[in-house]
Amino acid sequence: MPLKTVVKNTETDKHEQYILDQIVGQAQAKRALIIAVAGRHNLLLSGPPGTGKTMLARTTPSLLPSLSPDEQIAITKLHSLVTNNCHIITKRPFRTPHHSATRASIIGGGTQLLPGEISLASGGVLYLDELPEFDRQTLESLRQPLEEHKITLTRLRDSVAYPANFMLIATMNPCPCGYFGSDQKTCSCTPTQLQNYQKKLSGPLFDRIDMNVEMKQQSNSVLLKNTTLSTHEHASAKHQIEHALNTQFKRYHQKSKYNAYLTSPEVKQYLSLTSAAEQTLNLASERLGLSSRAYFRIIKVAQTIVDLDSPLGTPIDAKHIAEALRFRQNR
Repeated sequence: MPLKTVVKNTETDKHEQYILDQIVGQAQAKRALIIAVAGRHNLLLSGPPGTGKTMLARTTPSLLPSLSPDEQIAITKLHSLVTNNCHIITKRPFRTPHHSATRASIIGGGTQLLPGEISLASGGVLYLDELPEFDRQTLESLRQPLEEHKITLTRLRDSVAYPANFMLIATMNPCPCGYFGSDQKTCSCTPTQLQNYQKKLSGPLFDRIDMNVEMKQQSNSVLLKNTTLSTHEHASAKHQIEHALNTQFKRYHQKSKYNAYLTSPEVKQYLSLTSAAEQTLNLASERLGLSSRAYFRIIKVAQTIVDLDSPLGTPIDAKHIAEALRFRQNR
C-alpha cells in the first residue's frame, strides 16, 4: 500500500472526541491520562473489551493545549510532504494508524524517504489501538524515536531526519479473546496463546512506556447512575494540565520542553527529590529490579504529578514516587 494512502486514511481531527465526564468510573485511568498529557508521558491502557480504553484515549485531543503559530507552521510543513491538499493545521495531530499498516507508513521511508505516522504525530498523539496486533518489527522500530524524539531515514546514499516528538497512547486486550482476568466472562485462551500474545511486546519497548493502567469492567448498574452530563471533571483536568505546563515552561524556559523529554543529566540538573523520596525509589528499584531507564522515567512522572497542583520549586516527595511506581507495577 502506498505511503500516501495510509496517511490519507488517518487524517487528524476526523475522529469523534470525548470528555472525561462521559466515562463512568475508571478513576485511576483518568488520573493516568491527565498526568500523561501534562508531562507528555507514554501511556498503555489494557483491559477487556468495553472498559472504555478507546473512549478514554479519544479524550486526549480535547485535553491538549492549543498549537502556537510557530507549531502550526512546523506541523503543516511536515504534513505537506505527504499530501497535496494540506491546509494550515490548527489542532494537534491525533494519528491512528491501523495495525495492518506497513513499517514504512508508520516509521517513514519508501523511495522518497517520506515521513511516517510517528513524524506526522509530532506535537500531538500517536494512538496505537490493539498494540500487540502490530507487526513486531514495526513495534521494535519505535524504540529509538521514543527515546530520542526524532527519526533518521536512510536509503542508499540518501539520508533525512524528521521529528518524532509524539506522545504515545496505546491500548490492548489482556489476551487474544480479551477476557483474561475478567469478572464477567471466562477467558477461552490456552496457556500457549496467552504466552505468545504477551511475548509480542518486548521488555525494551515496555521500558519506554511510562505508565501502564489495567482498566476493569464496570457493572451495568453503575453505568446508569450518572445520567446528567456535566463538564466539571474535564474542566478541572484541563486546569491542572495548564498549571503543569506553565510550571514546566518556567522551569525549562522552553515551550516545547516537557518532563518526559528530559535526559538523565537534565533530571539531575532540574529536578530535586526529598530524602524520603530517594529512599522510596531506591527501595523499589532493588525490589523490582528496575532498569536505569525505568528509574529516571519514574522520577519524571513523579515530577509531573508534583507540577499538577504545586508551585515551581516544590521537590518530589515519597508520595509522588509511590504514585508513579503504581503505574509501572502492572507489568
